[in-house]
Parts: sequence; structure tokens; C-alpha cells
Amino acid sequence: MKERLHISVRTLVELVLRSGDLSFEFSGPRRPVEAIRAHVRIQKSRPAEYAHEVPVSRTVESDRFVLDIGGRIDGVYTWPDRVVIDEIKTTVRDLDRVEQEENPLHWGQLKAYAFMYAEEHGLDEVWTQLTYFHMDTEGLREVARRFSREELADFFNDLVARYLKWAEALADWREIRNRSLHDLAFPFDAFRAGQRRMAVQVYRTAARGGQFIAQAPTGIGKTMAAVFPALKALGEGRHEKIFYLTARTTGRAAAEKACADLRRRGARVKTLTLTAKDKVCFEPEAGCGPEECPYAKGHFDRVARALEEAFAIEAVDRQAIEDVARRHQVCPFELSLDLALWTDCLICDYNYVFDPTVCLRRFFVEEKGDYTFLIDEAHNLVDRSREMFSARLDKQAFLDLRPRLKADLPEIHRSLGRVNAWMVSARKACGEAGGFLAERAEPDELYPRLKTFLKRTEAWLARNLPAPYKKDLLDLYFQVHGFMRVAERFDSSYITCREQSGRDLRLKLFCLDPSTQMAEALTRCRAAVFFSATMTPTEYFREVLGCHDEAARLVLPSPFDPDNLCLMVLDRISTLYKNRDRTKEDVARTLAALVGKRPGNYLLFFPSYEYKDMVRSIFEAETAGEVETLDQRPGMSEAEREAFLERFSSDNPGVLVGFAVMGGIFGEGIDLVGDRLTGAVIVGVGLPGISPERDLIREHFAQSRGAGFEFAYLYPGINRVLQAAGRVIRSETDRGVVLLIDERFSWTQYRALLPREWRPVRVSGRKGLEAVLERFWGRGEARENIKIGKVTKLTDKIRPR
Repeated sequence: MKERLHISVRTLVELVLRSGDLSFEFSGPRRPVEAIRAHVRIQKSRPAEYAHEVPVSRTVESDRFVLDIGGRIDGVYTWPDRVVIDEIKTTVRDLDRVEQEENPLHWGQLKAYAFMYAEEHGLDEVWTQLTYFHMDTEGLREVARRFSREELADFFNDLVARYLKWAEALADWREIRNRSLHDLAFPFDAFRAGQRRMAVQVYRTAARGGQFIAQAPTGIGKTMAAVFPALKALGEGRHEKIFYLTARTTGRAAAEKACADLRRRGARVKTLTLTAKDKVCFEPEAGCGPEECPYAKGHFDRVARALEEAFAIEAVDRQAIEDVARRHQVCPFELSLDLALWTDCLICDYNYVFDPTVCLRRFFVEEKGDYTFLIDEAHNLVDRSREMFSARLDKQAFLDLRPRLKADLPEIHRSLGRVNAWMVSARKACGEAGGFLAERAEPDELYPRLKTFLKRTEAWLARNLPAPYKKDLLDLYFQVHGFMRVAERFDSSYITCREQSGRDLRLKLFCLDPSTQMAEALTRCRAAVFFSATMTPTEYFREVLGCHDEAARLVLPSPFDPDNLCLMVLDRISTLYKNRDRTKEDVARTLAALVGKRPGNYLLFFPSYEYKDMVRSIFEAETAGEVETLDQRPGMSEAEREAFLERFSSDNPGVLVGFAVMGGIFGEGIDLVGDRLTGAVIVGVGLPGISPERDLIREHFAQSRGAGFEFAYLYPGINRVLQAAGRVIRSETDRGVVLLIDERFSWTQYRALLPREWRPVRVSGRKGLEAVLERFWGRGEARENIKIGKVTKLTDKIRPR
């Protein structure tokens, strides 16, 4: 049975006939709406002999396919002596240039329509007409040509043949892929404990559709438990494409490794790791146009061959994209976007799916499909989604740009002045309120001023003129446009925040509850799998991430022997902000006692940089000459991060201590297997720092769910603790220690959220701590009921909230 394909005339032409330069000429976001209105105006102005929106279709059969091609002609003149096929195009370019340059896509679409109409009506020849309408001047230019049906047939048949060549290649690949996936076995000797349960539910979700939330602790092999069954379902035709979504480089590497492991067992699958445009750009100082960038000049003349070469590679990472793009001198980012259409598994950041400003339109707007989202480290998506659905403007950005436009662009200069005037007034009110002001009301008085700025800026940008301030103006334009898009979604889940910083003012439309917009974004897929080592409690994540009530949930215990982990709680020390100065020396000496019992590598996690630095200075004085320390600093580069982790070697004869921050770059997503990490200390319960925005989240969920503290502070904090503790035991043979320092770890509210398999021992002081460590390291017994000093089971005492 032949495979049936469906394609529009416009898509067919664009896929086959693209040529020339890659150009990002500005048209403005409102132009499509205005273009539709212009189409309607022109159609209504035509005479009675003019029929508009005329449907045409044609079915073409090959040895392998039945191809259905369809579209709508803008208009058809039916005169006694001839028929004219009319295609209307809007432009902001000079009409003389438009006529001279002959856009091949415009003529290709028109000729395809003309052939299909001629075939349906038995016409030997057809007149064609391109009608260009200038969006600013409202001028019209009509360009007419006559074609015989034979000429049109030759063109159309060549167009279809070239498309079917690609379709053949894709179909050949799908057959190869599906055969390999049908025969694919799990790539390891056996499933780990819990791994099969997760894999079975992932398969059901991918095959049937729906949503699934999994908490799978370190060591279960959750990446493989997600990727393997999703690929099996892909091979059976249960879904169309996998989007593996992650927030970190380590997550992307894990997905790439899982696919590589499956390939070694016979899987044939094409993966593409999508890298951000600014990271792969070969000409970062140049504009994205043929005048400045040599990779944009003639891009479409060369990209077909680049795609052929890239399509032959099964694992396309950043290096592969850059290599192919350089060989064919094409834009690497645009090459990767084109290749994404033909790949089986796209590995990318969350924002390419969920962020309304940068999501991949070709998948989720222009076309839609049966997609499966595999969402790794999904606990990060709560804060990321708030960020994606919020918008911010800074007064300083308007003030900095304004004087540069005074001479050349006086109207835009004036519009910036009106925005700045509103900002000055808002800053004054904010200062009178103590520097931060939050209101349920929108900044309605500002909106008309921003719209004026957008309208005047669009008019100038559409002329595509060079200017030294153009990039900065374009950047500010998109910031304001994004702000106004968020303003359109402003509802009870939003609040307006104004924050003063010296002479500057930060205005933010802050999304307190992203659940509604996340639920809307999840309609872009057929199946969604959320997984992480820390999704506690799953009901919280289900609600905030917009999952439906029927979403499947699974909480798996650690697969490792609990006796390999020495887990201790020191709950006599308070790390509350008000008590930190008083207890900092106790904390530092406790840390020194722990690392002094055994050489190795340790990570010490704190809730803030300030607290970390406070304790580190005392610790270094206590251990001078005996311990080597490393320090996490804000804004570390990728090279600095790698250098930090490389110091954690498995053959370290001394003591290496890394000071880090919970929820940061070393608190999750790092894999220090074996003797690379001996132990970790978590100082505090990980609550996010108290801030006006956090308190607004607390107030919102207190009113809407009756769980304000939990949603704003407790649940995010405990997940940071669990992530940090999960750095220690990474394999079946690992042994290590984890110490939790804070009086709240014995409170019911916090204890209820700790993993059930945890069997913590309470230690009341350094002597008890040393006794437990001696027993653990000396005899390899992680747990027994020892009674030395004041060491007791954590369950012996429950402190009220």
C-alpha cells in the first residue's frame, strides 16, 4: 500500500525553490495582520468577473507515494478570451525593485496554482498575474505573464519530482529506523531496580498520549528509562518526533550518551542537539544579513547540499553542525533549524518549546504533529516557566538610547521621552513605598506610550536602513514587544512589580502562577513525560506545571543499598538568617570535624553566597595547611566550572573541600562517581532567599491553594536539599556521607518530605559525629543502633512546626 502525503502549494514551493540570500529584513509583528487586511481590500475592489479564494488540488502518484497537493488561489479573472490567475503579495520594498528582482517563490507558487487550475478546467494556456501592494504607500504593481499548459506542466512535474526525492530519502530512513527499533533490545544486561517500572509507563504515555510525572532518584538510569521506550514507540509509528528538553549542558550530554548507547546496540536514530544562535554564530559582530555576513550571502543557494550532508549524520551535535556549515558556507543556526524538521529526536532547551517568544514556530504554529516531550530535570521548569511567561523593562535602556536618536529619528526620540516620563513618575512612587511596589492592576497608562514607540519604530525598521544605533533600537523594540505580548495575557495569575535601583526603575509583569500557560503549551504535544530525581511532592509539580488531574505519577526509591550512605542530621544548630552570625563558628568546626575523619573530596552546600563566605573564612582558619578549598563564585564561565570539577579526582590523597550554593551549578546535574566525591554537607533547608517576589508567590498561593509557604519556599527548598544530597551516591559501589545541618530537619513539616528510604542518624555534637563516621568508615556499616554520646535515631524525636 502506497504512503499518502499531504502538502500545501506554498510549503512545496518553499521547500524546493528557496534560493539566494538569508535575509532578516524587518517587517514587524503586525504586518501579517495588516497584509491579510490588504488582501481582502484588493479582492473586494476587483470586478464581478473576479472570484477570490479559489480552491485547487491535485493528486500525484509515484511508485511509492500518493501525494495530495492543495491550496487557495487569491483570485481568478474569468474573461471571455482568457483566464488570469492572480496572486497578491504585500511588500515594503520599492515596487520597481520588486518587479526587476523576480522573487522565485512568488512565481513558483503562482505557476503551480496556474497549472492545477488549467488541469482542472482543461485550459491550453493561462495568464498569470503577480499583484504587489506596498504596505506604506499603498501603491499597486501588477506583473502579468502568459504560460502554456505544457510549460506549466514541465515546471510543476519538476517541482514534484524534486520534492519526492526528499520524500523518498525520508521514507527510506524511516524504514531503516523502524526496523532497527523493532529489533532493539534494552542496551544493558538488565534493568535497574525501578527502571523498568518507569520505562513501562513512559512507553504507555508515548504510545497512547497523556502526561506522566516521575520522581526517579539518582542511579535508576532515568535518561535511558525515558529515551528507550519513547524510541520503541516511535518505531511503531505511535508518535512522530521526540523533543528531549533540558535546562543544562549535562542534561543534553546525558541524552546524547543514551542515544549513543542505543546505537551501539543497533538503533538507527537521527538526533540533533540544538544550540543557541549566539553560541554557534560564526560572525557574532556582524548583522544577520547578506550585506554583513558572508554566511547569509547566498545561504539558500548552498543549504540544500549542506542539508544532504548533515542528514547523512545520525548524531548531529554542535560540532557537526558547525563543521557542515563551514564547509558549505551557510548559517549554522538556520541549518540546524531546517535539519530539525527531518530529525527523530531533537535535544534542546525548554524555551524552544515553552517560551512564547522563541518557541519553534515551524513545529508548533505553522505545522503541528504527534510529538512526545521528554522533560528532564523537570523540577527546574517551575521557576523557568515563571521567567518565560514574565516580562521586564528597565528605565535606563530607554534613557540610554533616546539621545542617540534625537537628530535622525525625532518621532521615536519623542516617544521614548514619553515612556521615560512615565518611568520617572513610577520611580518616585516606588521610592515613597520603600523601593518596591506591587500592584494587581496593570500599568495601563504606560501601554499607549509603548504602543506609540512600537508603531513609530516599526515604520523605520521596515525601511531596513543601516544606522549605528539600529541594533540597540531593534533590541529595545523586541523587549517592548515581548512586554506587550505578556500584557495581553495579564490576568489574576500576574502582578505588576516596580523596583527602584538608584536612578533606575525595573518594571515587571510577574507571572506568579504559570500553570494556565503551561497547560496551554502542553497542547503542543501528544505526550509529555516530566522526570527528575526530585519532584517532591508530585502533586505540587502537577499543579504548577499545568498537568491535568489524570496525569500518571510514579515515585521510585533509590536502587542502592542504604548501608552505603551514612546519613546524619545535626539539628541542634540553627541556620535561620537571624542566628547565622551566632552559629557560624559551630558550623565551621563541625565541617572541619567531618572532613578530618577521612581523606577525600567533599562538597559543602549553603543557601546563599553570603552565608557560604561567612563560614568558609572560619573553616579555612580552622584547617589552615590541612585542607585545600575551592569556592563557587557567581557568574563562573563554563571553563571555570569544568576546572572546578576536574579537581575532584578519585586518587586525591589529601582533603579537598568545595564550597558551593544549593540550587546552583554544582548542586545538581554533576556526576562525581566513585571516590571523586566522599561526602556532602547541606547547611540549611534550602529555602529560597526571602524576597518581595517570593513573598508575592506565597501570598498568591495562600489565597488560591491555602499553601503559600509550601509553594513559595518549602517545596523549592527541599528539592534543592535532595538534589545536593544526591551528588554523593551515584553507583552501586559508591559509599559516602551526607550531613544535614539545621534544626528544622527534625520538624514534621520537613521530615515528611524526605525520601522514605532515608534512615538518618541524629548527632548532637562533634563527638557523636566522629563516632558515627569512625563506625561507618572503619567497618563499612552505614547503619546500626549505636549509642555513643548523644547519638540517637532521628525518629526518636519529632519537633513541632
